[in-house]
Amino acid sequence: MGQLILRRTLYMIVSLWAISIVAFVVIQLPPGDFVDTMILRIVQETGEHMEEEEVANLKRLYGLDKPMVPRYFSWIGKIVLRGDFGRSFAFNKPTAELLAERVPLTMFISFLTLLITYVIAVPIGIYSATHQYSWADHLFSGVGFMGLATPNFALALVLMWLGFRYFDISIGGLFSTEYRLAPWSWGKLWDGMKHLPVPLLVIGTAGTAGLIRVMRGTLLDELGKQYVITARAKGVDERRLLFRYPVRIAINPLISTVGWLLPAIVSGEAITAIVLNLPTTGPMLLQALLFQDTFLAGSTVLFLGGLTVFGTFLSDLALVWVDPRIRFERAQA
Repeated sequence: MGQLILRRTLYMIVSLWAISIVAFVVIQLPPGDFVDTMILRIVQETGEHMEEEEVANLKRLYGLDKPMVPRYFSWIGKIVLRGDFGRSFAFNKPTAELLAERVPLTMFISFLTLLITYVIAVPIGIYSATHQYSWADHLFSGVGFMGLATPNFALALVLMWLGFRYFDISIGGLFSTEYRLAPWSWGKLWDGMKHLPVPLLVIGTAGTAGLIRVMRGTLLDELGKQYVITARAKGVDERRLLFRYPVRIAINPLISTVGWLLPAIVSGEAITAIVLNLPTTGPMLLQALLFQDTFLAGSTVLFLGGLTVFGTFLSDLALVWVDPRIRFERAQA
């Protein structure tokens, strides 16, 4: 296990380095940069044009007069050596400070959504597989298909309309107006907890529906195998048989999906967060991309890539723990 963790940690470091390169290069692909975007906005609003010397001075001020490669190594070097993610052009604040404001809430919502998704999806998937073609199985399948087909932001808009129309309340935002800019307190924490159910429901709908289908399909496949039929013929208790063997094997695909489901929840909540006015990384990333804010956008994409790598790492460890066959294969190797 120690060698596995060390090897995976090295893979994570290399993967994050590759992700940082891709993120920085992709952000540079659109024509122009932050200064060009800023000048274009000024021209559209005032109709005044800037002299080339002024433009050159602005690019020198923001460090955009250098080629891409030196700027990348300067950015990644500061991150590795000092934890300095650069300064956001659009917000005129350190990128690390902006991330510190948004990442904890994003991570909290994402992990809570992931936890609730698995807690709901696994039991329903098991029940649907063991009661195939029952009315409950058809009901869960229908609801699951509806969940997969409904965009999260559309569900958020429907819930907001229902809240205004029938209850005269606003379900947008993570805090009430009086707590939005207030320092953290027990009152603010409780207010945030009261606003959490709607974002969790909206963000987790598609993931829960998908996992129910995966769990049902894989468990049905296991229940039809010869070892299950033989165990039943020998009189093994049905519940003991179900949870000791087929469920442990059928849950493997769900564990392996953590690697992509976690960043999918975080990145997939971007439009939902804009609709619900949530103070998470999604709206901030969108604004950074619109303004071509290189350091903020690159750092946010690097964070999302890190979630993918870390989620895959957790999946590997969980699979080794859950499935004895994987441990045996590694021991033999």
